[in-house]
Amino acid sequence: MRKLVVTEFVTLDGIMEAPEQWVFEFHTDETAKFKLDEMLHADALVLGKNTYNIFASSWPSMSGELADQMNGIRKHVISTTATELAWHNSQAITDDPVAAVSSLKNQHGTDILVAGSASVVQALTEHRLVDEYRLLVCPLVLGSGQRLFTTSCAPAHLTLGEMKTFDSGALLLRYEAA
Repeated sequence: MRKLVVTEFVTLDGIMEAPEQWVFEFHTDETAKFKLDEMLHADALVLGKNTYNIFASSWPSMSGELADQMNGIRKHVISTTATELAWHNSQAITDDPVAAVSSLKNQHGTDILVAGSASVVQALTEHRLVDEYRLLVCPLVLGSGQRLFTTSCAPAHLTLGEMKTFDSGALLLRYEAA
């Protein structure tokens, strides 16, 4: 069975909304290597429609090894409406997203990554489909914005698999579902 991995940039106060507006302050060669390694060990992305639109508007015009991975990887986009998905290797999931992701996990392959997409992460967490959380915690407090975990999330016990500090002050926390 493949592993479903939630990978997120979050602030110290748990905000994950609009990282493109604050994460680059903490970007280093070391964090770039971590993200590239993560992508090289995955063969699928699950994205909500909003995150897909943000990614699809920027990644196709980028170059380099990470961009090549992002542009080439299979992208499964959870959307309530069937729409044209122009970004290479993208397909819509318009049915039950929990059943679709569960089915993806049972297929042969490597890791499936979920990036951004708070409501998708929350639904997958609620249905206990997430195997691992990789949180790149940035030393920043925003005070408001969309949080990764809401009060409606069911309690979940996690085991710390890795903790690493980057030179930028960002912290990688990798938790495995118990």
